Amino acid sequence: MSDAIMKKIQEQAAYWAQSSARFVEDKVVDEIANYDRSQIDQLPYGVIKLDDDGKILLFNRHESEKSGVAVSDAEGKSFFSQVAPCTNNAIFLGSFQKGVGEGSMDLIFPYTFTYKMKPTPVKVHLYRKEGSSDNWVFVKWS
Repeated sequence: MSDAIMKKIQEQAAYWAQSSARFVEDKVVDEIANYDRSQIDQLPYGVIKLDDDGKILLFNRHESEKSGVAVSDAEGKSFFSQVAPCTNNAIFLGSFQKGVGEGSMDLIFPYTFTYKMKPTPVKVHLYRKEGSSDNWVFVKWS
């Protein structure tokens, strides 16, 4: 994918992050790193915590139920190659890597999951608070 196309996609995702497309409450976004597993499991959307290499550190109950992937089968694995290889592309992985490289990301974009399921439209929110090493993927399932 060309740099110009990638830039346009990321500009649109940044715009979405500032609009009414936000589906994660600002308070949750700001404080998610302080939540324990039970609080994260109670959220009404998928929550995935990744390290900088894309390894899953936390996979919440909602995401497990919607994706059909057991928490035990997800945590410790690579999100982009082992759990959700349909995200291993310039749009999703590229945006994640750019955010990790810049040390900050707050992008929202529509996406379609296709791995081990019929094409399923979702909204994705990639988030990393500046100065933090925590990377979060929030998923709103339709």
